[in-house]
Amino acid sequence: MKYTINTIRVLFLGLFVILLVNDKLMLWLVLFGISLLLALFFGRIYCGFMCPMNTLMIPTEVISKKLGIQSDKTPKWLSSGNFGWFALVVSLIAFFFTRFVLNKNFPVLIVWILASVLITIRYKPEVFHNLICPYGILQKIFGKFAFFSEKVNEDKCIGCKLCETVCPSKSVVVSPINKKAKIDSAICLQCTNCQQICPTKAITYTLQR
Repeated sequence: MKYTINTIRVLFLGLFVILLVNDKLMLWLVLFGISLLLALFFGRIYCGFMCPMNTLMIPTEVISKKLGIQSDKTPKWLSSGNFGWFALVVSLIAFFFTRFVLNKNFPVLIVWILASVLITIRYKPEVFHNLICPYGILQKIFGKFAFFSEKVNEDKCIGCKLCETVCPSKSVVVSPINKKAKIDSAICLQCTNCQQICPTKAITYTLQR
């Protein structure tokens, strides 16, 4: 499963590069818009499989950890959780102003790709995914109501917390009360990391309700 998922990510990254080189990034924004509708049914599959930011953040985190420069802390100025909305508004203003007033194409997505890599060098990926990414803010809203998502079978869960350690968005939390894991579909990237590492196969992608 791991290699299949990585292959899908690389293919979408290649598609993004092709559209970028051919100055067709508007088609990628159309794809993102479609992914928001898909998130209502299948969760944040865009974030887990298609997003070029996430695809590049994965190897960035590995390198950062090996160099020992990644911090476990979250910047205090992000503690309110509202910066993502600010980033979204600024991105929309920059996009529409440069495109329709200046008649130029401002590479908003490219800026955020660079930002995602630089931020992940210093901080864990959940900092960018949950508190900064303007595209993630929208995915979070739609993903919250997903019909399908990663879900924990509490009868099989042993509370080992392995799923917590591999989740890039910290959407998996093991309750200190009943020692059972629970997944927040609003911030789950549907990356299947938790499903792959679960020793009892307690996590599956299934109907939420």
